[in-house]
Amino acid sequence: MSACRKPPTMPVVADHDRTVFEIIGEDRMQFLQGVITNDVNGVVNGPVYSALLTPQGKFLADFLLVSRPESILIDVHGECAATLASRLGMYRLRSRVELRKTELTVSRGIGQAPDGAVADPRHPRLGWRLYGNANGSGEDVDWDAIRVEHCIPETLIELIPNTTYILEAGFERLNGVSFGKGCFVGQEVTARMKHKTQLRKGLTKVRIKGSAPVGTKIMSGRRLIGTLFTQSGGHAIAQIRFSRLGDAELRAADASVEVLSS
Repeated sequence: MSACRKPPTMPVVADHDRTVFEIIGEDRMQFLQGVITNDVNGVVNGPVYSALLTPQGKFLADFLLVSRPESILIDVHGECAATLASRLGMYRLRSRVELRKTELTVSRGIGQAPDGAVADPRHPRLGWRLYGNANGSGEDVDWDAIRVEHCIPETLIELIPNTTYILEAGFERLNGVSFGKGCFVGQEVTARMKHKTQLRKGLTKVRIKGSAPVGTKIMSGRRLIGTLFTQSGGHAIAQIRFSRLGDAELRAADASVEVLSS
């Protein structure tokens, strides 16, 4: 997806939760291709959404890759940055690459985008992202409302390190995994989940009456059926065990929950 070139309609808003690394060196494409979930070759056409998994196939960090003439930027949640850098360093071995932390800020918005911004590859409603040192404050966007509407998981909320399996979190729908590119860390478990079984649980949109904290267990009577996450406008993202759905009322603490799709 090519960079957006329209003039801005609002000042940019910095996302201070993000850390931006750059990976340099002649082996950078080959190195990343062997360890992360998506096809790095696509980065020449626009940003790529991807993740690094444990060898057991569990989520460690998700990030966006953005091509630069002599490097690739890695845009990751700040609280996952140290883990990501450590793991990539461990896998580097003899590869001719270097990972460096930059001082770049990440700004994002919806609508017309500033010069040099790029479209978020996960979903069109996530708008654009700009990498630089932009200043100014703009109109706040209700990102939670957008994420809930389209069931888009967020790092450290729905995407839990060492716990989440990415197919259960919708990574195929979000353009975050490629099964045609070859091996990546955790690929065997991930491919088995795709090809040999039906997903027994996963993230889905629910209707909620009332509210409950993120992480509240969803119960069907005395039976645990899922976990409640981000809520907005009478709806929420929840992880549901689809095999346990029945006709009984679902509750998350004092809130009632209705599964809209599975």
